[in-house]
Amino acid sequence: MSEIPFGELRTWVFGALLPFWARCGVDREHGGFLEEVSPTGAPTARGDKRLRTMCRQLYSFSHAALLGWEEGAALSAMGCEYLFKHAHLPDGSWAKTLVRDGAVLDPTPDLYDLAFVIYALAWRYRLAGESEVLEHLHATFHFIQTRMRAGEGFVARLPDGGARLQNPHMHLLEACLAAVEATGDERFLEQADQVVALFAKRLFDGVTLGESFDHNWSRAPSQLLEPGHHFEWAWILAQYQRLRGGDFGAHAAALVAWGERFGLAPDGAVFDAVDERGASIRASSRAWTNTERIKGWLGLYELTGRDPRAPVAQSLRLLFDRYFAGSAPGAWVDQFDAEGKPMTEAVPASIVYHLLLAFSEVLRLEPRLQTS
Repeated sequence: MSEIPFGELRTWVFGALLPFWARCGVDREHGGFLEEVSPTGAPTARGDKRLRTMCRQLYSFSHAALLGWEEGAALSAMGCEYLFKHAHLPDGSWAKTLVRDGAVLDPTPDLYDLAFVIYALAWRYRLAGESEVLEHLHATFHFIQTRMRAGEGFVARLPDGGARLQNPHMHLLEACLAAVEATGDERFLEQADQVVALFAKRLFDGVTLGESFDHNWSRAPSQLLEPGHHFEWAWILAQYQRLRGGDFGAHAAALVAWGERFGLAPDGAVFDAVDERGASIRASSRAWTNTERIKGWLGLYELTGRDPRAPVAQSLRLLFDRYFAGSAPGAWVDQFDAEGKPMTEAVPASIVYHLLLAFSEVLRLEPRLQTS
C-alpha cells in the first residue's frame, strides 16, 4: 500500500500552490483575482470574472492565513474589498459575472454563486471578524431565504425557469456549516438541517445522487451523474454530523461505494460523468473530481473509522504525477482524457479551492492517519 506523502503535500501547498496564485492569480491591472492563467502563470485573454471564482479565492487566502501562511491575510482583505466594491448589487444580491475592469456583465442571482458568497464571507469573518462582512453574510442569506425559496429547496437562479439542481444545494449546505462555525448563529444550522432533509428525501435514493430535478423535485430522466459529487457529499455529511449529530455513516458509505464502483478508471482517476447505469459517458477526469475522492474517503473515515489511506494515497499520487507534473510549481493541467492526454491549457483559479480544502483536510488528519 502506498503511503500518503504528507511532507510533499505540505511543501506543495505552502511552497508552490499559494505562492503561485499570490504572484500570478491577482489582476495587477484592474484589481481582484484572475479567472485563469496560462501554465506559466501569465494572464490569458479571458475577459470575465465569475462571482464563484472570486469567492473561492477569497476563501482560499482566508483559510491559508488561518493556517499560518502570512501572505494570505492581505490577499483575503484585497479580495473582500474588490468583491464588495464591484459585485454587490443594490437589491442585496451579487452579480454572477463581471468583466475584467469590474463592470457588471451578468447580474443574475444564482444559488450556486450565492452559496459561495456565504462560504467565502464566513471564512473571511473567521479570519478578521469585521462587522461589514457579517452584515453582508446575513444579507445574502436573507436574500436566498426570501427571494429564492421553492418548496423543499430553492430555485437554481432568478428568474425561475423551473429547474431544481442538486449541486447548488450541496454548496449551500457547505456554506451554512462554515457560517455557523464562524458566527455561532443557529439559523445557519437550521438551514443546513433542511438541506440534509432534502438530500435524504429527494436528492439521494440510497444508491445514486441525482443532479437535476423538475419543479416538484422529481428526478429528471436520463441524466448524467457525477462521481465527484458523490464523494463530495460524503465529506460534507461528515462535517454536518460533527456539528449537528446524527448518524450519516451509512449514507456516506453508499455514496463512496457507488463512486468507487462506477466512477473510477483503472488507474484511479475519477470520471467526469457516467449514466444512471454507471456506464462512463465522459471518461475524462478533471483535477477537482480527484480531490473530492480524497475528501470523500476522509469523511467516511471520520464517520466510520474505515481506513482511507490506500485510496487517498492513490489519488494524491495521481495528482502529483499526472496533473502537477510538467507545470510551473503551483499550477496543473486541469483535465485529461481517457487515454491520459491533456485536454486543457489554461489553469482555472476556481480549482484552488478544491485543492487547498482537500489537502488541508489530509494535513489536519495527519496525526491520526499516521498512527491508524
